[in-house]
Amino acid sequence: MPSLLEALEQKYGESSTESEGSEEEGISVSIFVPRRNQRVTVPSLLVLNDCDITTAGEHSALIDKCASVEELDLAKNKLNYWPEVFGILQQMPRLKFINLSFNQLSRPLKQAEVDVRIRWEFLRNLVLNSTQIDWESVRHILDYSPTLEELHLSLNDYQGVDLCEVCSKNQEILQGNDSNNCKCPSEICRNKHKHLGIKKLHFNGNPVCKWSEIKKLGYAFPNLESLVLADCPILTLDEQSQENRKREYNRTESECESNENNDSPHDSFRKLRFLNLNSSQLSNWDEIERLSKFPALQCLRIQGCPLWDSHEYTEHERRQLLIARLPNVEMLNGGGNIEHDEREDAERAFIRYYMDKPESDRPERYSELIGIHGKLDPLVNVDLRPEKRVRVTFTCGTHSEVRSVDVYRTVCDLKTRLEQFAGFPAAKMRLFYVDQDLRDIQGPEEMKFPHKQLYSYNIRSGDEIIVDSKKKLVEK
Repeated sequence: MPSLLEALEQKYGESSTESEGSEEEGISVSIFVPRRNQRVTVPSLLVLNDCDITTAGEHSALIDKCASVEELDLAKNKLNYWPEVFGILQQMPRLKFINLSFNQLSRPLKQAEVDVRIRWEFLRNLVLNSTQIDWESVRHILDYSPTLEELHLSLNDYQGVDLCEVCSKNQEILQGNDSNNCKCPSEICRNKHKHLGIKKLHFNGNPVCKWSEIKKLGYAFPNLESLVLADCPILTLDEQSQENRKREYNRTESECESNENNDSPHDSFRKLRFLNLNSSQLSNWDEIERLSKFPALQCLRIQGCPLWDSHEYTEHERRQLLIARLPNVEMLNGGGNIEHDEREDAERAFIRYYMDKPESDRPERYSELIGIHGKLDPLVNVDLRPEKRVRVTFTCGTHSEVRSVDVYRTVCDLKTRLEQFAGFPAAKMRLFYVDQDLRDIQGPEEMKFPHKQLYSYNIRSGDEIIVDSKKKLVEK
């Protein structure tokens, strides 16, 4: 298995250039390429994924080559020992981004294994997807990364969140109990164990189903602005018992911050602007009502949930009901911003949707929107289809008769039904339509097309159809 240094030399090392001459022409051409310092050949973006790397290699040579590296991709290698990873990072003091995904780093990182003086002052983005890293190691890494802004912890099989050192020590004492018995967020953890720099967190595909666990992320990262929870089987945002499910979450921000017994789903996410809940297990509109209480939420993705399994709504109706329930959300499921007209239409449609339902079935948002738009009249069901039957005057020579006619009949069918009235067969018949309002302006219009339906002439009651016979050709 190669070291990082060996993989680096194999990919970016110097290669000799041989001179080749043309034997046919007898001319030998030599090209002189000046030797370059190997450090210059290593780019600031270093991609060495899937290279079977297991160790760092000789440190002095590594720092000579990689001192200027700012982005490092080591995904899908064979790294499994944290001191080796730290040995790599120590040789890249300017590193801003590192991807360690799909390296098996499940072995706990002990604080004794790392120099406590280490600080990655430039590191902004750390990707640890599918590394099986444990929470103790995550805590240590966060302590060494004071400027970290974006953290990826997806696909690590987390069933809970344990970023509180106090609770972790208690768990070590309580051996044999459920490993996920952390009682956070306690007041101690809220005040002490905070990582203020983290603004973006990706937590996709972890089997966490309780929102009380997700809230711990908010208390650990109080400045979090973006949280991705796609493919996490979250059942509900409500942490209370079934008997207390109807309790409202209308407290002000100051109340939320001051109350030690905070239990609303948004208490720990005061600055969250973007939330992705795609493919969660949220199954009713009450969850959307809870999302509307997040004070800073502007962008929401919530597709692929059991809530949408019902065929009660069209896609358009579903979007309207979502927009109306989420007054602060500016972008829903991607795409552009929600325009003022779309929001107003959605809110009016929401009122009309619930106005005929029992008062007990109306959500709180209904009263709020009535206060904005007032009580609306039901929409009038305007049928723009033509009348099915009209009364038309038929004239053939000096004979006239008023008949009721189905406007969906074709001209050919009408001729057949007029044979007895006209006294000659349909094959010899010509029909002329006379609009009662345009009689003096444009005169009769011949109905030439046998398969054309009568309504396409805009025929109405009171109009006239003249029946005439085809003139025989006079032989010369």
